[in-house]
Amino acid sequence: MASRSSFLTFLVCTALLAVLFGAADAQGLRVGFYKKTCPKAETIVRETVAGFVAKDATVAAPLLRLHFHDCFVRGCDGSVLLNSTKGRLAEKDAMPNLSLDGFYVIDAAKAAVEVACPGVVSCADIVALAARDGVELVIDQSITREDRAAGRARVVGSEAVANLPSSFGEITELKANFARKGLSAKDLAVLSGSHTIGNAHCNAFSKRLYNFTGKGDRDPSLAPAYARKLRSQCPRGDETSIVEMDPGRAVSFDTSYYVRVVNGKGLFHSDAALLRDKVTRDLVYQYTGSASKFFRDFGVAMGKMGSIGVLTGARGEIRRHCALVNA
Repeated sequence: MASRSSFLTFLVCTALLAVLFGAADAQGLRVGFYKKTCPKAETIVRETVAGFVAKDATVAAPLLRLHFHDCFVRGCDGSVLLNSTKGRLAEKDAMPNLSLDGFYVIDAAKAAVEVACPGVVSCADIVALAARDGVELVIDQSITREDRAAGRARVVGSEAVANLPSSFGEITELKANFARKGLSAKDLAVLSGSHTIGNAHCNAFSKRLYNFTGKGDRDPSLAPAYARKLRSQCPRGDETSIVEMDPGRAVSFDTSYYVRVVNGKGLFHSDAALLRDKVTRDLVYQYTGSASKFFRDFGVAMGKMGSIGVLTGARGEIRRHCALVNA
């Protein structure tokens, strides 16, 4: 675990990033956006998240994943929260998002904020704040990202399939996917570190165990002993069981994920792929020995991701209920 001072460093870096974006757009990203319009907004979200984390610490990972999945499809606009309508598949019901969780936390936070400040705080911001607070609560430190994103009316589910990185992705594919969002290879390596918390369904990686190239083989980048353990947890054809992405540390936000990647124990093929590029490989090795560097870089990368496609002014709406567009 890094010292508190190292966390303060990355807090400053991320806050500065938000200020820079705010300078570019007076109505866009800036620190303290709700200071006057809803001064208790962050406190309300944090207390709501803390209540759920106190009951089940594993909820922190789904909240972080919600923010990631939201930002990678049309930007950070809260669209991942919308329900499907007749004849139109929503983002949350697309195949890559069927395992998303934590919606109930966002709904509870939104309801509480609406009582204090009706029609002021966007669902997108609540997703971002909840992700920050969830991680903070499992490491007793924080990631700062304050902005305003009003949320588009609807996202077609097929866009989630097209935009979200695949857990089976090769390094060139993953880098290209991140580049399309204005994120670098370094951001890819850093944000992959979020796999240090949370769980995954067997179908997200079982191909590595039973049919990697279509010939009934195992992914050679997967450590044999770890593959045998995964097979015992996920029998062939099992699509419902879940396993910890970082066994024994699923609620500890730290750098043990990178140690596992180095040792061939990253759960996804996309984890192993990080070792096939000089930039990402070097960072993986650096983070195994420097938690402070990882936490600092993670804060900055989260700030960059949180700025993707942010909507301001009249380009969206502040939804009264995050799952529904306003009537």
